Amino acid sequence: MNIENSPPPPGQGMGKGMIVLVWLGVLAALTWAFGLWDQRQDNPNTRPVSFSSETLREVQLEQNRQGHYLASGEINGTRAIFILDTGATDVVISQDLADSIGLPRGQPHIAQTANGRVRVYATRLDSLSLGSIDLRDVRASINPAMTGEHVLLGMSALKQVEFTQRGTTLTLRQHLDD
Repeated sequence: MNIENSPPPPGQGMGKGMIVLVWLGVLAALTWAFGLWDQRQDNPNTRPVSFSSETLREVQLEQNRQGHYLASGEINGTRAIFILDTGATDVVISQDLADSIGLPRGQPHIAQTANGRVRVYATRLDSLSLGSIDLRDVRASINPAMTGEHVLLGMSALKQVEFTQRGTTLTLRQHLDD
């Protein structure tokens, strides 16, 4: 019997395959964990810290690594990622998001943006939620030139809350007794 040409005993080749599968699993888990860490660096407020009482709703937001305040919330029950922008007159939404929510395009007007003048369309949001804060009938603009997933949370919403910044924390307060 020639031992050099005989097949390996059953199961001997599986050891190398199992090692490869384990390493692939480890790499997949590390990639997933890094993706979560990176997302948390961009938006540290995926679940904003909230407090509610009979007269007050409060949300605390942490700055992201670029110094911006991003936070996950909802517009008319649809998830949205807000970037707080005190320089924006309205809440500003991309055309794609407006279409997915079913927001109607109202009167056109010209807005002055960081990228110059752009035609936007007036609309209204039935509801805008950020943590425990819930705003109703909020004025907004649909910007067809806007790209990306972020919604600018402008002064049409922010004027309805009190906000205070201390260090890298921004606290928003909605007084319910008004």
